[in-house]
Amino acid sequence: MGMRGTDFPQNVVGSVFTTASSDAIIPPTNHVFVAFTVLAAATFDASGGLVAETATQFANTEDAAGDLAAGSETNNEGSGGVQVTNSNATFPAGATIHGKYTEIDVAGGSIIAYYARK
Repeated sequence: MGMRGTDFPQNVVGSVFTTASSDAIIPPTNHVFVAFTVLAAATFDASGGLVAETATQFANTEDAAGDLAAGSETNNEGSGGVQVTNSNATFPAGATIHGKYTEIDVAGGSIIAYYARK
């Protein structure tokens, strides 16, 4: 996952704790989640579980990031990526994932998500 310059941890302005069976979490207006730390092994809802601000740049449940054909890579997107699903990704406790996320909905486990200004 990409890290946005100095957004983590210097520009983090808040955090949200969430567990499975909770509502999706959404950062405040003009903010994005820049990282989340897994507290108990986590999976994400198949739709709306891990929504990236730019789906082709950050691993997410809506689209496969970096999934261009080999040899077709650009400055903003690579190749070989796959979409995050419950069947191919369980994030272990202790993992911290960086990106730019606009919505997170945990299907299993628990996380703390950190947000920063866009």
